[in-house]
Amino acid sequence: METLTIRKVIEQVREGQIRIPAFQRGFIWEPDRVAFLMDSIYKSYPYGALLFWRTNETLRVERNLGPFELPSPKEDYPIDYVLDGQQRITALYATFQTAEDIEQNEDWKDIYFDYSIDGDAQETQFFALLPAEVNSDQHFPLRAMFDTTAYRRATRNLREPLANQLDAVQAVFKEALIPVQMFRTDERGKVAVIFERINRQGVRLDTMQLLSAWTWSEDFQLQAQFQELADEFEEFGYATGEVDENLLLRCASAVLVTSPKPEAIVDISGEEIRRKFDEVLNGIRGALDFVRSNLGIQRLDNLPFQTILVPLCTFFAVSGDCEVKISADQKKTILRWFWKTCFGRRYSSGVLRYLQEDITSMLQLKGGQASNLGAVSVSISSEFFLKHRFGIRNVNTKTFILLLAQQSPRSFISGTPVDLREKLKEYNKTEFHHMVPKKHVDSLDASPVNSVNSLANFCFVSRAENRDLGGAAPSVYRAKMHDNVDAILRHAVASHVLFQDDLDAFLADRAKMLTEVAKELMA
Repeated sequence: METLTIRKVIEQVREGQIRIPAFQRGFIWEPDRVAFLMDSIYKSYPYGALLFWRTNETLRVERNLGPFELPSPKEDYPIDYVLDGQQRITALYATFQTAEDIEQNEDWKDIYFDYSIDGDAQETQFFALLPAEVNSDQHFPLRAMFDTTAYRRATRNLREPLANQLDAVQAVFKEALIPVQMFRTDERGKVAVIFERINRQGVRLDTMQLLSAWTWSEDFQLQAQFQELADEFEEFGYATGEVDENLLLRCASAVLVTSPKPEAIVDISGEEIRRKFDEVLNGIRGALDFVRSNLGIQRLDNLPFQTILVPLCTFFAVSGDCEVKISADQKKTILRWFWKTCFGRRYSSGVLRYLQEDITSMLQLKGGQASNLGAVSVSISSEFFLKHRFGIRNVNTKTFILLLAQQSPRSFISGTPVDLREKLKEYNKTEFHHMVPKKHVDSLDASPVNSVNSLANFCFVSRAENRDLGGAAPSVYRAKMHDNVDAILRHAVASHVLFQDDLDAFLADRAKMLTEVAKELMA
């Protein structure tokens, strides 16, 4: 661990050695938080280490230090890019530097030491103030601390005890040491990994911005390309706000370097990314079109695991205006893999390892080679539908809903086909209700063994239909159902056991039927 004095930090900023990469966010600290940092330094409280990436390579795109334009770096000098601590460095520089003026507005206030307050462990003596709020009889500007002329002028007429107090404050800031962790490398992939790990510890840092800085050119901007793709999602029936940049990055990495790790993209040149980016776009479009056409998925949120798109997009990745032709056997293999991934919760843990395996197998399938895609063994029994409860956002429920959608469900009252496009597009719990109503179960003398909220007790029933059925026992609401009850039940994967009004008997029977359907989908 190295250390820097505050003065040294300011000098290195002025010399262009400390720089802000474009993938960092801008300065967002409020003035009061800057004052709080000064109080922590003054009292020797922990305030965190800085993390620098030292490299001999200048990034194509950089960011200013808050409101300050950074000078060009000196030739033959290493550059220290700030990976963590940009807010603190900007706060220190803006507080103590005197070479540049900051426009006084509500976004920035100079920091003052209030010497009228007796300092203690909790109460701060540092405040962010506008000029109109400053009282020269109690507020001393920290900006004067490192400017010899300004400091001498500001303390010249003060009584000796007060001057001695300010000298002591000045000494604290002059002698304060800022801890610095230095990461030396010219390998961008390592920087991306560090960025990811910092991301997990605190404020989310953006790998997208990192890659944008490295692939930028006048005619190509990675974020703009992804934004255009996100806008296209609306044509597929997907809400733009659902699109996770990290998912798009994984898809890009899978297509470009056959890896699910976003940071792996930085191992290839920006020029190659720009040249092959149409393959990424076509791959994602093809994957979305496949799940919509073959599984009825209308929103990304319908997917039990959105990461399913990562291996899938590699199959459909192709350059130019071409399309990948998929054979009947390839389609069958991909669908079997999809259902096994969902029922087996393959991406619930060990995600990167399984994604990597599936990317490799997907490319083998695409190339006509022997492929193990979907060859894993997945065991499923009635317990899946009995023990798991219905919850619209969880993986098991999403898988269950997609299974029901494959059966072309019918309206419980009219018997007409359910408009799955609209149901799955809206996708909320008001479109799914109990087949054995909770109200009926609550009226029974004996409590059932299984939960009324088990997956096996749900089907496509709109709120309006559910209101018409009235929460009555199935044997009672049967009279309100369309004459072709057999077809309605068949498309709901249920039998006439429903009308025995026995929850446990019905759930056991339907769970068995659902299990057989699940096995067929994975066969």
